[in-house]
Amino acid sequence: MRRNYTLGGLLEKDVASDPLVQFHHWFNEAAGHRATFDTDAQAGDADEGSPSGIPEWFEPNAMTLSTSTPDGHVSSRIVLLKGVEEEQFVFFTNYDSVKSQQIDVNPMVSLCFFWPHLQRQVMISGRAERIARERSERYFHSRPRASQLGAHASTQSSVIESREVLEARFEKLTQQFPGETTIPLPDNWGGFAVTPTEMEFWQGRTSRLHDRIVYRRDLNQPPGTPWKIERLSP
Repeated sequence: MRRNYTLGGLLEKDVASDPLVQFHHWFNEAAGHRATFDTDAQAGDADEGSPSGIPEWFEPNAMTLSTSTPDGHVSSRIVLLKGVEEEQFVFFTNYDSVKSQQIDVNPMVSLCFFWPHLQRQVMISGRAERIARERSERYFHSRPRASQLGAHASTQSSVIESREVLEARFEKLTQQFPGETTIPLPDNWGGFAVTPTEMEFWQGRTSRLHDRIVYRRDLNQPPGTPWKIERLSP
């Protein structure tokens, strides 16, 4: 099972000096101009009037998040990118989840976007940290009401007796917060922001001679420090 990638290439002269700028460019192409980012943008907020030719089910902001324990046990899952703010990649989750527990003891994480329709990947390594509760609360109340209730109903990653138990919790919460009653942000729910130290842009090419351009910058360097740009062998 193998495919010959022929859609394009990636040369050093064509990439931005800042990987965040390059990411915005590639993300918008992956989304077919259905979505854009700004300081407070929500990833995946689509301009439904824009013809994209991309299936409705496709989520360009879906990314693999890999976390690990101090002794090297790695786990991965798909989460949704919800913004790029101040050179950080933001996502939201339950703070009692496995991913959150691992981040708390080992904040170094990896993110990976795969956009098969463009034969591209973006791989990001960096440090995750919890964001301000006010920012989490603002996003939480922008979510669909059912999703807000679901965040309260689920004790994420814990063992549960049955599906019926979960649905009973949800129904009880629906009655507890009827109509337009404000649903409070759970104490154990919020966002993480990943500050990248390395970002690799991968473009599939023929004969397995893929293009790989990587940006690197030390965490201790201040914002605005130029990124080191190198080509990696495929």
